[in-house]
Amino acid sequence: MTRIVHISDLHFGRTDIELLDPLVTAVNGAEPDLVAVTGDFTQRARNSQYRDARAFLERFEAPWLAVPGNHDISLDNLWQRLARPFRRYRDYICNDLFPVHRGEGFVAVGLNTVDQYRWQRGRIRWRQMRNACKIFSESDEAIRVVLAHHPFEQDEDVKKSLMPKAEKAIEQLAECGAHLVLSGHLHRWRAEPFLSRKHGAQVLQIHVGTGLSTRLRGQENDFAVLDLADREARVTRMIARGEAFVPAGTRHFHFGDGGWRDAAIPGTAPAL
Repeated sequence: MTRIVHISDLHFGRTDIELLDPLVTAVNGAEPDLVAVTGDFTQRARNSQYRDARAFLERFEAPWLAVPGNHDISLDNLWQRLARPFRRYRDYICNDLFPVHRGEGFVAVGLNTVDQYRWQRGRIRWRQMRNACKIFSESDEAIRVVLAHHPFEQDEDVKKSLMPKAEKAIEQLAECGAHLVLSGHLHRWRAEPFLSRKHGAQVLQIHVGTGLSTRLRGQENDFAVLDLADREARVTRMIARGEAFVPAGTRHFHFGDGGWRDAAIPGTAPAL
């Protein structure tokens, strides 16, 4: 069994300070094999915000893998955003914008979906997609995970624009054997299979809200604990309640001939 903790949208500079210690305690208490962080470490990509984000990451006892978010490049400094958009992210978080982590029974690959020319919308870098598929096709690992800040699918009521050609990207990931896509950006929870036109429900999306930000959009601060086996995924949503993060429900997915399907767990409340 592999355990991955998925957190996102920390937004240092707009954090709820009282949740810092509870989130670290909850993540370390889960004893994950990997902590996956899907971007927006900072609110305005300032050095001080990046220093706080780095100090936060260093408190994790497990290895972590990260990708940048659109807030991790400058919004108000146009020269910095266009000429050197990822310099501070590289300096403080990770120099690699296509990070790969191999664990026992799984491989995780990070995609950089940030577009410095369209600050909020994001874009797909097809060379990274091809490289991810090459890694998946050559991997013996049973579980193949993708990290990206921007979602590849979103609910109809979301006002933000979806990445161009996101549906094509999911088709490609499904074809090359990706099992899960972890994303953030929208500050809302979602755990559902993607419905590929060609490949059915081959890829499961886990979309968490914000772990620390005060910029809530009608949902609680949260993160996800993923327990993964060869054909099983148990997804537990953890939400902030007072001075702790507590379980808010678990969903159990089974991977079969038609891809992922929701398998209800007797006695367990559905995730909110």
